Amino acid sequence: MADLKSEKKSGNNTHATQFPAPPFAHQKQPFPGLAGKMQPRPDHGEESYKGSGKLNGRKVLITGGDSGIGRAVAIAYAREGADVAINYLPEEEDDACEVIALIKKAGRKAAAIPGDIRDEAFCEQLVSQAVDALGGLDILVNNAGRQQFCESIEALTTEAFDATFKTNVYAMFWITKAAIPHLPQGSVIINTSSVQAYEPSEILLDYAQTKAAIVVFTKSLAKQLAPKGIRVNAVAPGPYWTVLQCSGGQPQEKIEQFGANAPLGRPGQPVEIALLYVTLAAPENSYSSGQVWCSDGGTGTL
Repeated sequence: MADLKSEKKSGNNTHATQFPAPPFAHQKQPFPGLAGKMQPRPDHGEESYKGSGKLNGRKVLITGGDSGIGRAVAIAYAREGADVAINYLPEEEDDACEVIALIKKAGRKAAAIPGDIRDEAFCEQLVSQAVDALGGLDILVNNAGRQQFCESIEALTTEAFDATFKTNVYAMFWITKAAIPHLPQGSVIINTSSVQAYEPSEILLDYAQTKAAIVVFTKSLAKQLAPKGIRVNAVAPGPYWTVLQCSGGQPQEKIEQFGANAPLGRPGQPVEIALLYVTLAAPENSYSSGQVWCSDGGTGTL
């Protein structure tokens, strides 16, 4: 078997070369952005993900399910046999329509629920609509996130700080609280944290704080819900090629070299992390709770 170093030298390291690597084109979108306008377009598993019935009959709500990691998870879950409701902002309707079509093409029930999760009343309505549309709920994926870089704490406004915490932390709390009465024994909650919780960037002060809060929320809630038979875990992505990055998440000079510093030399594609969410949700993984699983291209943050 050839070793990794020789594979890299010969250009045969498929882990590093099977997906696009920087430099990427200069690109900028207004928040929240659309995956369909990215160059190159992210791979969410639209053509490649093949299911094997791991989640047959499950009923899922995914926030931020229109693009990025949420979209990849929605596709994977549908192809694993789950019915899926996705939440997204109204501005993301074009991306959301594509996801809904893919869920239906997989032969599963799909529900599109647009709205701003920074509003507590909407979060409660979101859960209620998902339960009504799917006929129940047993998997909740708190994935939607706000990331806007800021060079200095002196430039970080209270309005921006509040918007990040409302989207990433408060909404997770409100949605989870509303969902728990509907979750039967054997249900699963999966939250999206980030390697930023452990290795924060200087320009993501507010975002990194929220991702650290998600880790603690996950570990504490897992203990609280264990007697109810509900598992709670989190995934901590590293640099993934999503519209979050090019709609204010990173400066343009970093977008053009995004993921270059990872040992694999490129950012991850959303399809590459979807299986972690499938594995955490699968009933066969019934002893994993309170865990944070990382996928960062070899950096080894966790």
